[in-house]
Amino acid sequence: MLDETHPDLPKAPNDHNAYTLGSIGEHNIVIACLPKGQYGTASAAIVATRMIMTFPAIKFGLMVGIGGGIPVKVRLGDVVVGTPTGQFPGVVQWDLGKATNDGGFQRTGALNNPPVVLTTALQKLESHHALHGSKVSEYLEDMVRKYPRLKSKYARSETLKDVLFKSDYAHIDRIPTGSGDTAFENEEDEEEEDEGEGGCPHCDRSKTRKRKPRTHVEVHYGLIASGNQVIKDAVRRDKLNKDLGGDVLCIEMEAAGLVNNFPCLVIRGICDYADSHKNKVWQEHAAAVAAAFARELLECVQSRDVDKERSVLEQIPELQRKVQER
Repeated sequence: MLDETHPDLPKAPNDHNAYTLGSIGEHNIVIACLPKGQYGTASAAIVATRMIMTFPAIKFGLMVGIGGGIPVKVRLGDVVVGTPTGQFPGVVQWDLGKATNDGGFQRTGALNNPPVVLTTALQKLESHHALHGSKVSEYLEDMVRKYPRLKSKYARSETLKDVLFKSDYAHIDRIPTGSGDTAFENEEDEEEEDEGEGGCPHCDRSKTRKRKPRTHVEVHYGLIASGNQVIKDAVRRDKLNKDLGGDVLCIEMEAAGLVNNFPCLVIRGICDYADSHKNKVWQEHAAAVAAAFARELLECVQSRDVDKERSVLEQIPELQRKVQER
């Protein structure tokens, strides 16, 4: 999604991040990913801390990745942007709290709002989308033209099936073989199964929720629930949403570790429904969609507005003070 890539620069001591440097329009960009196989709020915080050490002039961040969508408004391949909703600042850490005497769970702590320079640009972009639609699909087509090898992995194709099962219907992993015993198919077939039928070849299609067909990407603005636990249970997902006022659009695992120490906006491409049918089939395309939206947003941010912002390093004391005051 970068217009240009730039040469690597020296890193600070003890910075083990791997960076990609480049630009989008007038904006210089630093990209870092979590180490392969690492997830959660703590990992995100470590990557951000190291990034600030090497690039102390950074003004804000976009946390771009994938997440689980909350039906029925949000669909696979959509984009969710964490924006202030009711009493919440765009992201809520759903698993941070304490047990109550009655056996319940009380959430504690607070998270910071996204930077104003980004929420202002979001307002402009949302108005533009209402009139002209999003450029996400256009950017994905551009990506495929520039890098044809990425098409099979990141572009949307007919093999991607958006299937939503009813909340009370659990995933059937693999059916017994025909030998009469309870042996399952070997693990080598698992990846092939994921590719077909939305990753659920053995599940009962009569248990799906009926929805009108839709192939275009929709962008949703609202609450993202972040935590350190993977949610793969539709009943638990729905209860979490209900406990947070019914306003949750997405569930993910990193954002809460970042927003209090790194002014940023969270952007998630939807790759599953956080239920037992969760699989990896949509992950690459969802990541590409989120990246395309991030590019579109940056094109709405004027460089002179960025120049007025203080660096992240200068903002950290104020960010931490705001959290303590809540």
